Amino acid sequence: MNLVRAEVERLSARRFVQLMVVLLVLAFGVTTATTLAGSHKPSAEELSSARSQAAEARQSMEDTYQQCLARQNGTLPPSDSEQYFPSDCSEIDPTLRDRLPIAADFLPGVFSFAQQARPLLYFLIAFLVLFGFLVGASYIGADLNSGGVVNLLLWRPRRLTVLGAKLGTLLGAVLALAVVASVVYLATFWVIGQTAGLAGRLGSDFWRSLGAVHGRGLVLVLLASALGFAIATLGRHTSAALGAVAAYAVVWELGARLVLEIVDARRPDQLMLSSYIGAWLSGEAKFYDSQLCTGTKPGMYCEGFYSLTWAPALVVLLVLTGGLTVAAFAVFRRRDLI
Repeated sequence: MNLVRAEVERLSARRFVQLMVVLLVLAFGVTTATTLAGSHKPSAEELSSARSQAAEARQSMEDTYQQCLARQNGTLPPSDSEQYFPSDCSEIDPTLRDRLPIAADFLPGVFSFAQQARPLLYFLIAFLVLFGFLVGASYIGADLNSGGVVNLLLWRPRRLTVLGAKLGTLLGAVLALAVVASVVYLATFWVIGQTAGLAGRLGSDFWRSLGAVHGRGLVLVLLASALGFAIATLGRHTSAALGAVAAYAVVWELGARLVLEIVDARRPDQLMLSSYIGAWLSGEAKFYDSQLCTGTKPGMYCEGFYSLTWAPALVVLLVLTGGLTVAAFAVFRRRDLI
């Protein structure tokens, strides 16, 4: 417990960690102020007009769908025969849409918590992922480069115990900060929706979906923290982690993706880490594959998309992070630290 307490004090005392926390609070404040400045409580007249427009939009979608079915059945009036309809009417079936027009869509300048909560949570998760990676890399990288780990081993001469305490302290601190920040963040915007905007439909499905995104986001933040820690341990410096991520992004995510598209490789998105991050965070990600529609008969509908779900995405992320973390502990155990 003394080792963990010492590591908590060392982590909280680091100026870089304090700077990142200040930036987190600053980003939170700017987002809150911007939302408040650009929103207002809708009046009864605005709500009535928005509901009418939403109902008209839904009715228009239903009418278009019925006209498409009529064209397929050969009963479409000549006056509507020139209108374009897809070959498969299910493409425009309102009942198959992810969402239908609602009143909030026709209320410009009004913040809707039900609509904006998920994008706002994605923004916070992205910042926390960056926070965890940078803090994890600098936490161990600075100690290895400055000799702080050597001094700590003189007090507690067990390498794996010391490194494990550092990693555990990092993950615990980042998780606690992420939970507190996300709860305060969402609660603040919920209050804004109630007082200076529109709450929207906040049923059990909404909270279940938002909770799932939140949970997956916290896992991603922990994985990013461990990844930064592991790469910096292997490279013995914070810059090793930053350089590795920059090199991967430029060489593989940009360069290799471009080459794979030029040679018309099939499903290049399956080779990109960003695809698995997106699939894990959202639960499912869809990507286009032109070869899926090869051989489709004329007039037949072909979507041309394939999906990556959260389960294989999590496996990839765990294998990558776990493999690098195990390698970091193995190297640290045998490395000359002087």
